[in-house]
Amino acid sequence: MRRSPLIAGSTVVLALGVALAALALSRDDGGTGTPSLDEVLAELETTRLPSVGLGEASPPPALTAGWRTDFDRHSVPLSEFRSGGPGKDGIPAVDRPRFAPVAQTGYLDPKEPVIELVVDGEAKAYPIQILIWHEIANDEIAGVPVSVTFCPLCNTALVFDRRLDGRVLDFGVSGNLRNSDLVMYDRQTESWWQQFGGEALVGELTGAKLKKLPARIVSWADFKESHPAGVVLTRETGSTREYGRNPYPGYDDASTPPYFATANADDRRLLAKERVVLLEAGDEAAVVPHSTLAKRPVVNVELGGRTFVVRAVGTTSSALDDPSVADGRSVTTVEVTVAGEPVPFDQPFWFAVAAFLPDVRIVR
Repeated sequence: MRRSPLIAGSTVVLALGVALAALALSRDDGGTGTPSLDEVLAELETTRLPSVGLGEASPPPALTAGWRTDFDRHSVPLSEFRSGGPGKDGIPAVDRPRFAPVAQTGYLDPKEPVIELVVDGEAKAYPIQILIWHEIANDEIAGVPVSVTFCPLCNTALVFDRRLDGRVLDFGVSGNLRNSDLVMYDRQTESWWQQFGGEALVGELTGAKLKKLPARIVSWADFKESHPAGVVLTRETGSTREYGRNPYPGYDDASTPPYFATANADDRRLLAKERVVLLEAGDEAAVVPHSTLAKRPVVNVELGGRTFVVRAVGTTSSALDDPSVADGRSVTTVEVTVAGEPVPFDQPFWFAVAAFLPDVRIVR
């Protein structure tokens, strides 16, 4: 199929954008300074984009090189994975997180987004301005080993209990994507895990699933008010990055598609990047679009024999809008409870839900 000059030109521009973002995420200096022409050309050699309009691109054979993963075991075709740009651990997870008390933290703007995690009365905040560069933080809270994860391409913020069958797993960033979503790997077996859903799809642990913990994105001001005795992840991560800068400026545009091809991209029930509140109960799933919450700030959803109460409770900045995380447009913050208790949920972009849960119910 012959591409038009307009499509070909758009593809080149997108390739350059992805190559520059990959360089910014993987360079040792955190992406500071302008990459040289040689660096950009070298990155373009490894940056592959989905075929325009077809989505039939397969990952290169080198995708499995350098891994000790058992690739004979997998629950989805290996052709569904593709390189996101940086290689294995090119986006470094935070493995030795350091924290400071709320009262001693001054680097965050009041409206900046943080992931709020509360376990047995202990509260921690994980700023998105840090996780947008690292995507995974391996930590422990109230004696529970956790992985706090954020995929900027899908806007998925999920926290998992790292314990599985009597052992504690440590997670890193594989550098691969599936449906534009972060693919994690555990360092014990190098199995590949889909962040969306927390299930191992390739390797020794294929079929295993991590337990999700209740967590949500709130503004820094709201976290401070709710948890004055809480602690906050500091910028002392062991890496040098431009914390506070968004490496994906303009990505949070509801009408634009994701950078990479996804399944069910023709599902037009909602705009590709409209934020939705994703609720799951067993094999059932439903989403409440933010556009619905704008009209009804409290929505009750019957799912799996339980009543989920979804409330719009405030606002925070979008980390994926303006070049500065603090200056992003205002987006709604949400809480979800069942019988008055917080439950796990997520607020991904619609395209991610359409890709992974095509039969999901939309609550209008």
